[in-house]
Amino acid sequence: MLRFILTAILLVVVPGAHPAGAEILRGPAHVIDGDTIDLGATRIRIHGIDAPERAERCAKANGADWACGLWAQYETERRYQGEVLECRDLGERTHGRVVAQCFHQGRDIALDLIAAGVVQACPRYALEHPHSLSYIDAEKEAAFAAAGIFAGPVNPRAGFCAERAAPSPAPFLPATSVQPREGDCVIKGNVSAGGRIYHVPGQRDYDRVNMNAPGKRWFCSEEEARAAGWRPARR
Repeated sequence: MLRFILTAILLVVVPGAHPAGAEILRGPAHVIDGDTIDLGATRIRIHGIDAPERAERCAKANGADWACGLWAQYETERRYQGEVLECRDLGERTHGRVVAQCFHQGRDIALDLIAAGVVQACPRYALEHPHSLSYIDAEKEAAFAAAGIFAGPVNPRAGFCAERAAPSPAPFLPATSVQPREGDCVIKGNVSAGGRIYHVPGQRDYDRVNMNAPGKRWFCSEEEARAAGWRPARR
């Protein structure tokens, strides 16, 4: 009881600390599982990731299985139990929990957990919160390094993590007549090994994208590109 009271006292809520007016919650973390923590009396769902459930098991490369859910909880506890975190309330709620982006000593804990192979990224959020784009890249690197849960066949992502179905896109312009549309439609949509990526004028690879090749598409705004399922180029 005394520990709970002290934890509650140490929780600090700073309204309007973020430029968008979001609350910033600060306090020592009590880890529930790989993607859920408590700061005082506030339960927080760490944004943009999905951890194995505590009872979940994962396959190894040799066909055996292991208790990846308990391991994910342990690894999260090892890193953050009792540590002071700063969590930015994103204004969303799920099952009574505050959805937040959390930091430990200035580092995004979701990014670190993905890089260590403790959790998976949720691709659907990359279109809604730009900071989540780095999670997708971190997961690719973790998979390449066979870190944690990526050391063997990876269990399917939770349904809420799946990419939302994009609206039916307009037909691609024929390769023989690809030209910018009227007005300011100068954003280039490119399909490559990295997925569907759009480039705006001034970015490094903008001039390299050949719009006369198949699989290209012009957009009039970044909002239009995102709604169609494209993500922004990182540089």
